[in-house]
Amino acid sequence: MMGKSVILASLLLGTLAFGGEQFAMSDADRALYAELLENNPADMDVEYGGELFEENVGGEAGLAKFLGVSEDALPGYIAGFPRYVETLGAVSGLDQVLQAIMAKNGHEPFALKSGDMFAMSAYVKSLANGEKINIDVNANEPMKKAYALGEEVFTTKRGGRGLSCMSCHSSDIIGSVLRTQPLPDLGVNNAGGTWPAYRMTKSSMRTLQRRFQGCMNNALLAVIPLGSKEMVALEVYVTEKAKGKAIAIPGLKR
Repeated sequence: MMGKSVILASLLLGTLAFGGEQFAMSDADRALYAELLENNPADMDVEYGGELFEENVGGEAGLAKFLGVSEDALPGYIAGFPRYVETLGAVSGLDQVLQAIMAKNGHEPFALKSGDMFAMSAYVKSLANGEKINIDVNANEPMKKAYALGEEVFTTKRGGRGLSCMSCHSSDIIGSVLRTQPLPDLGVNNAGGTWPAYRMTKSSMRTLQRRFQGCMNNALLAVIPLGSKEMVALEVYVTEKAKGKAIAIPGLKR
């Protein structure tokens, strides 16, 4: 595990600073954050996503039928994603399931990085609001392999700086401040249960995988494609860290 001095030396222009939460946000940012907690702009995106969901997927009945579960069981089942989906023969995220149903229903699937997909994915995950994350990484061999691959992606150093996800989220780095943002414990901060979320710095909705891509881009790493085996596996690994925490969509992130 890399120490703080090593990380500091490896980051361009010393962008990683060690300090308390007070250095992460201005008073104006804090006031805006408090306001948005009460009136999350992404609520409108989620509502719009519900309309897209009805039109393209057939609502909860269509999703439940595709997944082979009852509508009553749907919220708890959603709380277990990413998971192995027998119809697809792969460990998949909710957005990939939605793409498959759209294609099955004769619609052009939304691109994984599109605003429409972000909105629809957020709505579907919000159906599980209040449910506790129940992802089971030992449920079957595909899930075991996905978790192992996700851990590999999370911990493997890449790029010219020799950085990995672990470089900013290991126990000896958590709480430090990078580019005005505290580096969080992804389990304690419930990353798996609070994305899709509204990002204040982007003024728009983002999914967890899209956030991963942003981190990779900032670290000058080759960006892993959305929906790829490696990216889904990374979501599995990070979501497992928040197992037992409640889903609350849309989240609000700086």
